[in-house]
Amino acid sequence: MAPVSTAAVEVCDLVKTYGTRRAVDGLSLRVPPGSVLALLGPNGAGKTTTIEICEGFRRPGAGTVRVLGLDPIADAATLRPRVGVMLQGSVGGYTGARALELLRLFASYAARPHDPVELLDGVGLADVARTPVKRLSGGQQQRLSLALALVGRPELVFLDEPTAGMDPQARRRTWEFIRRLRADGVTVVLSTHFLDEAEQLADTVVVIDAGRVVAAGTPAELTRSGAEGQIRFRAAPGLRLESLVADLPEGSQASEPEPGRYLLRGEVSPQLLATLTAWCAGQGVLADHLSVERRSLEDVFLELTGRELRA
Repeated sequence: MAPVSTAAVEVCDLVKTYGTRRAVDGLSLRVPPGSVLALLGPNGAGKTTTIEICEGFRRPGAGTVRVLGLDPIADAATLRPRVGVMLQGSVGGYTGARALELLRLFASYAARPHDPVELLDGVGLADVARTPVKRLSGGQQQRLSLALALVGRPELVFLDEPTAGMDPQARRRTWEFIRRLRADGVTVVLSTHFLDEAEQLADTVVVIDAGRVVAAGTPAELTRSGAEGQIRFRAAPGLRLESLVADLPEGSQASEPEPGRYLLRGEVSPQLLATLTAWCAGQGVLADHLSVERRSLEDVFLELTGRELRA
């Protein structure tokens, strides 16, 4: 008998083919309960297909998918009340309904719903409670869609581009809302084109390209692994950098591209920075305009896929 998975979502060797094209090609991933997983990838990478299979909207061609330990297709009736789904730019066909009316309607379908008034306030829409959905801005509709996904108190929620169309203030508020979900033990799987969003929210980032996982790990692991950072500073020209390099970890480099402007390359860490400042102190030199530069999640993404993320 196969062991029972403790993962909130577990995908193993998933394949989905459309004609001769493999949209998903042997993809595997695992989402621990109570965590946030961000799915990144260029358009056509297989993100949406993977999520729709996990949601039970599409059938896999091969491989296995378990959501909260259940089959999204065979166990759909049992699974649906436990899962929330936020579709990008969609609040269904209820555009004539008022925001609070629509949320109350969805709440009526749930056994133990959130209070619609409190939830609407939580996503920052209390002042448009009586506004018809069709008159809401794109960002407001996104926040309403988030509320609709959460009104049934799901254990797991799928968020497709949750902050698309939002202004910076609304994005930050939505980020805080997602953090509260995680703190309450809700598992979140989100697909986003905002790399800073993944870096801020995700416990695990999975990068998909051509239907396959090309990288997975925490944001810190992905930005640190296999990449050097650099430190720039200014000081008196002509410093003897050989003694500095001798004190630094193996593989580190120091140069003076311009007189009085220095560049240090290596694995940026607190120890590296401490070594640099201690060396400068020993030389009687004040390191001025010191800046630490490390690769971002965007750098990692471009290295892996060679393309920019596009909405």
